[in-house]
Amino acid sequence: MTGSRASVVRERPLLLRWGLPRDPSASRHLAGFLVAAVVTVLLTRALLAASGYPQLGGDGLHIAHVLWGGLLMAVAFVLLLSFAGPVVRPAGALVGGVGFGLFVDEVGKFVTSDNDYFYEPTAALIYATVVGLVLVGEALHGRREHRPEERVAGAADHAVAGIVGGMTERARTEAHGLLERTDGVRGAREVRALLDAVEEDATELPNPIDRVAAWVVHGLRRLVSARWVPWVTVGVLVVTTALTVSRGLVAWFQGEDVPGWVVTALLVSAAVSATTALTGLAVVRRDRPRAYRLFRRAVLVSLLVTQVFVFRLEEWAATAGLVADLLVLGVVVAELSQMESDAQRAAGRRDQRRS
Repeated sequence: MTGSRASVVRERPLLLRWGLPRDPSASRHLAGFLVAAVVTVLLTRALLAASGYPQLGGDGLHIAHVLWGGLLMAVAFVLLLSFAGPVVRPAGALVGGVGFGLFVDEVGKFVTSDNDYFYEPTAALIYATVVGLVLVGEALHGRREHRPEERVAGAADHAVAGIVGGMTERARTEAHGLLERTDGVRGAREVRALLDAVEEDATELPNPIDRVAAWVVHGLRRLVSARWVPWVTVGVLVVTTALTVSRGLVAWFQGEDVPGWVVTALLVSAAVSATTALTGLAVVRRDRPRAYRLFRRAVLVSLLVTQVFVFRLEEWAATAGLVADLLVLGVVVAELSQMESDAQRAAGRRDQRRS
């Protein structure tokens, strides 16, 4: 028995053998972290410009906001290291994202000899940092579906919070949804029984990331009916791409010292983004989840490739396109999250009936 168990474990990927299962909710947490960071940078720059760039301190002291960023990141670490279970992670992601935004906003001071906050390539450096983190997140969570063992671990993680504080019906259904199609995994039956044994409790800590996602979906659907959401999404994405590319080309024609390959890459990436979005629009009626995954891919191409080259041409003037892309990405991710939650609740109800 022991030998067969060891052979099963040896066949699993190295991360699982090290005891590092991926969190099924990690993509939402990472998205919340990065969106909070980018929004913090934009708001900080806007507020400082509107207030005349005031300085806190005196008598030779200057309390830069990078210090507040470090403090908030430390608070996020304390939260994440202090409490077991999944409940604290959304709050940690949000606090950490704001802290990281305040930190990275001052990168110009630390790559220049004269501590120049207004160092011209700062926007590109911040953008490249965010792009790098997005790519790391995609490499960890976006390419491979979660393994059954990871889903069982995620359900057991939900049970950790339920053991001490009880579970709401929503949380119990979500945890049972993770256990669907995991019957061959050792421990799945025991985790299912543990979830059923956890006491009922209607109180839970609000999840700020899920609340914002639900608010985005609800707010958008008050403006347009659900059947118009894909058209609005693709329309905004295509128009934004056309405008940002046009501005980049105008800057180039006006004499910006930019290699021709940058302009070529700008045009190619914009075409790929627009084509992917239109493909999603073509399939949205027969396969809505696939269509929204295509929309997400189109926005990511725009954010991770097209906007990088626009920033190379126009620096901070390109932030309008970045904000528009982030809003579209928020809508698409919120819709996908809503669909995944609905599917997971349905799977959870089936799992509960079966158990």
